[in-house]
Amino acid sequence: MDRNAIFDKVKEYILMQLPVDDAKVVEDARMVEDLGADSANLMMLIMDLETEFNMTVEDDALGAIKTVGDIVDYIQKKG
Repeated sequence: MDRNAIFDKVKEYILMQLPVDDAKVVEDARMVEDLGADSANLMMLIMDLETEFNMTVEDDALGAIKTVGDIVDYIQKKG
C-alpha cells in the first residue's frame, strides 16, 4: 500500500475518533497538541489501525508516535 493510501486510511480513523476538522489532519499535525487526542483516543486509534492493517504496534513504539506522519511511517515500515 502506498503512503497516500495509508495516510487516507489513518485520517479516516482519526476523524472517527476525534471531533476535528478534516483540514487539520495533515502529516505534521501533532496528535495531542494539534488534534486534541488524549491517551484513551490514542489507544482506540492504535487498536483500530492494528485491526485495519493486520499488524501489532509494539508498546515501545507508542512513545515515538507524536504526529499523524509518525503513524503513517510506522505502518509503512511494518507493511
